[in-house]
Amino acid sequence: MATTPLHGSEPIGQTTNEDSSPWARIIYDALMEADVRQCTYVPDAGHAVLIDMMRASPNVKTTVLTTEEEGVAMAAGAWAGGDRSVLLMQSSGVGNCVNMLSLIANCRVPFLTIVTMRGEWAEFNPWQAAMGRATPDALESMGVQVVRVESIDELEDAISGSATMAFDSDQAMAVLLSQKMLGRKDWVK
Repeated sequence: MATTPLHGSEPIGQTTNEDSSPWARIIYDALMEADVRQCTYVPDAGHAVLIDMMRASPNVKTTVLTTEEEGVAMAAGAWAGGDRSVLLMQSSGVGNCVNMLSLIANCRVPFLTIVTMRGEWAEFNPWQAAMGRATPDALESMGVQVVRVESIDELEDAISGSATMAFDSDQAMAVLLSQKMLGRKDWVK
């Protein structure tokens, strides 16, 4: 297993093989098409391939966060500076963002987050279940519109449409990637 460096070009996840996350290329291409220039994230194995792609892009500034709520503030700062940004997080991080999302709602800041869901289909960690169930309601109660993706066939339209709503009409958007679409996690080999 690879280590998790905070800078440089080394992979941050367990793998950089796009075949292990076929959805990562679809999301990456849609974000480039939407002119996203900043990407914030807490290191996460689920988003590892996409994070590596964003880090490798010469047109994207990436920032490692210590908590997901920092990404909400970074999105506001990116917008104030004329950039479009995306926050990549896992559903367990949504609860960390609730208070900060009031900034997005009150200031009508364009906001786009892509959330890998946990606590759903074939989850092995019972600690993930509660936030997995609460994620859509937590986001919606803070004024974030939720688009859920159940299959890879829906992905490109979901990302593209959500980016348009965020950046062209100053909306807060969250794309939830279902655990079934992402695939079964097996941490014990």
